[in-house]
Amino acid sequence: MVRRIIHIDEEKCNGCGACANACHESAIGMVNGKAKLLRDDYCDGLGDCLPACPTNAITFVEREAAAYDEAAVLANKAKKDAENAKSAGTSAPAHAPMAGGCPGTRMRMLNQRLEETGESAPAAPQQSVSRLGQWPCQIKLVAPNAPYFNGAKLLIAADCTAYAYARMHEDFMKGKVTLIGCPKLDDIDYSEKLTTIISNNDIQSVTIVRMEVPCCGGLEFAAKKALQASGKFIPWQVVTISIDGNILD
Repeated sequence: MVRRIIHIDEEKCNGCGACANACHESAIGMVNGKAKLLRDDYCDGLGDCLPACPTNAITFVEREAAAYDEAAVLANKAKKDAENAKSAGTSAPAHAPMAGGCPGTRMRMLNQRLEETGESAPAAPQQSVSRLGQWPCQIKLVAPNAPYFNGAKLLIAADCTAYAYARMHEDFMKGKVTLIGCPKLDDIDYSEKLTTIISNNDIQSVTIVRMEVPCCGGLEFAAKKALQASGKFIPWQVVTISIDGNILD
């Protein structure tokens, strides 16, 4: 059958093994220092491994491949658990593996949007409440097909803004899906991933929050480029924060 499945570019692969750790189906393994798709029928085509790759060596392709075999995946997991338990001298795994691999990249939807639930904040008076509605929030780590993107108001923010602007959670993050990054430290072009997110999901609006420093222009440029490349007409705005924590425009 022809279906969507991952492809690993061995030239780009640096052998870090992050994708193998992120693949909870064990479809990816390390062979001669490079990541390799070991079995087509273990790959579910959801791409948990994509955001884990620091060199963007993994992409989706449409090709002839065996159908995803969930029963085989579960049987393989049970076999590995039994082997780990045996080596540890116990009857059960010492530590159950987390779905999605590394806890830092595992997708989670958080219950912090109190304005949507109507619940009272479980915090003491005058104590702030987090408005982060999903995890992860780093642009490099989010999965473009994550369900929280559908119907979302998107906030694309430079990571320094949350430290410079005191009311970041209430004024900008509240009710939005938050993506953060630093184009200077990451030294990558976010536009391709942002284009995929905006193109493949029903994004309602985009707010870009950046610092006044020139390097933050890379984030603004990437977001604008993604909006243009998506071909969609989506309301958007850019807000600039000064180093001393004021809104400039």
